[in-house]
Amino acid sequence: MTHVPATRRSDHEQGLLDAALIDLIERAITFNQVLGLKVQALRPNLVLRFDMRPELVGHYHYGRLHGGVISAVLDALGGTALMVGLSEKFAHESADQVMHRFLKMGTIDLRVDFLRQGLGRHFIATSEVTRLGGRVGSTLMRLHNDEGLLIATAAGSYIVS
Repeated sequence: MTHVPATRRSDHEQGLLDAALIDLIERAITFNQVLGLKVQALRPNLVLRFDMRPELVGHYHYGRLHGGVISAVLDALGGTALMVGLSEKFAHESADQVMHRFLKMGTIDLRVDFLRQGLGRHFIATSEVTRLGGRVGSTLMRLHNDEGLLIATAAGSYIVS
């Protein structure tokens, strides 16, 4: 028996899915609103940006980004990068079907390495999906400041089914 690959969703359906993913990341996950996350790119790898604000400061004297904010941003990035990965893995499914897959996702493990002080006017978080299995996905994430300095790296594992 020959395996016939499923057809990819239509351009219209892909547009609906991309809009739904951006809405999920920027608005529906309300903690991401607190962080101020904005999607810069969905593919080939998810890229998020956020601006430095007084609410995100961890050290009042130096005005640097709070370590918890760094961890939260990288965790959010890792999980949502896998959402984009799932949308590609199941490219034959409709936007609604793919969005439904995200209901069971959650963080299993997160390791963050803080490399430099979180100083900058804005920050760019980049991701790479390293494995997307049937039940677990893994990602590598990086956080740079507006001058391109690497602030932190992270590796995460997430339940995806």
